[in-house]
Amino acid sequence: MTTHTTQTANAAGPIVALDLGKYKSVACVYRTADDQQFTTLPTTRAELTRLFARHRPAVVLIEACLLSGWVRDLCLELGIECLVANTTSEAWKFKHLKRKTDRDDALRLAEVYLLGKFPSVAIPAKEVREKRALIEHRQKLVGRRVALQNRIRAILVAQGLAAPVGVRAWSELGLAGIAAHARPLAECAAAELWRGRLELTLNELTYVRALLEQADHKLDELAKADEAIQILATIPGVGPRTAEAVAAFLPEPRRFRTTKQVSAYGGLVPRQYQSTDTDHRGRITKRGPRTLRKLLVECAWCMLRYNGWARAVYQRLTHGGKTRKKQAIVALARKLLVRCWAMLRDGAAWHDPHTAPKEPLPPSKRRRQAEAQQRRAAKQQPPPALLLPATP
Repeated sequence: MTTHTTQTANAAGPIVALDLGKYKSVACVYRTADDQQFTTLPTTRAELTRLFARHRPAVVLIEACLLSGWVRDLCLELGIECLVANTTSEAWKFKHLKRKTDRDDALRLAEVYLLGKFPSVAIPAKEVREKRALIEHRQKLVGRRVALQNRIRAILVAQGLAAPVGVRAWSELGLAGIAAHARPLAECAAAELWRGRLELTLNELTYVRALLEQADHKLDELAKADEAIQILATIPGVGPRTAEAVAAFLPEPRRFRTTKQVSAYGGLVPRQYQSTDTDHRGRITKRGPRTLRKLLVECAWCMLRYNGWARAVYQRLTHGGKTRKKQAIVALARKLLVRCWAMLRDGAAWHDPHTAPKEPLPPSKRRRQAEAQQRRAAKQQPPPALLLPATP
């Protein structure tokens, strides 16, 4: 945001900077550097509506948090501009502070905005936010199911019994075999309480699996009407769960201009520290949506079985060896994210770059390739023999 825009908004009305809290929030009504008013109020729609009606702000500034979604929606309903600060940016890395209060945080929002350095972040529509929340809720249920399966294994192994292994162990037949060792907790003797714990864990696993089926059914129902998911489903090795996550976290693909921006949004680019002669690149930043990054990495492993392009990229990055497999998978996940973004941006289905017909090269590139071939051919020719003068 430029300085001119900041001054225009400030002239149209005061700036209201909110440090949002779960129950109480602190508002800084900033008019000038010498005219600032702080107010503590409950974090409710009614109180915020009264605050905005009383001061008529030109812009409302908040930080990205759990409450930022409905606060932004309220500002849009009232016709007030609302900017959400990206708290992971460098402007929010406060060091050497001797005091940090809610008033200081609210005032800092207004001051950074007036400097023209406000790191705003895009907030999607409510429908998109709800779909993201359902996808993340399903991931929590999957994690809970895995934890319960591990607990069942631990209970059986502690009693010297064979632990269930493989997918078939959690089928109806496999669970029936595990349930043969379980008993209701009220009927267990003191030496066989493990049978009661096994019964409780099996009941909880059944309940979690039922909840997971409900979430899958709803997501499948939403995917039928989503054109973006249908496009991403054409990628060999990409399932419905990965496709719906990419479509939900990239609802507006055209707001990214380059592949570097998309990769940075997914947190799949390396950290960089550069100073004079030092240029160090470390692990990936892991910024952005964690659920999207997790599903992309899982999908990258799966694509090695079904996608020729993915296998070629993986072999090239690992040089056909057994080292740096994890780094190659992360790089493949980044490339997959970039290709998904390009497909959503162009509305095009998947095509394998190795099997698709190649487009004719432009004249300039054909000329450069011909010159390169001539230089290689000249290097391969043997040098001319030296003619020595005849001896008398």
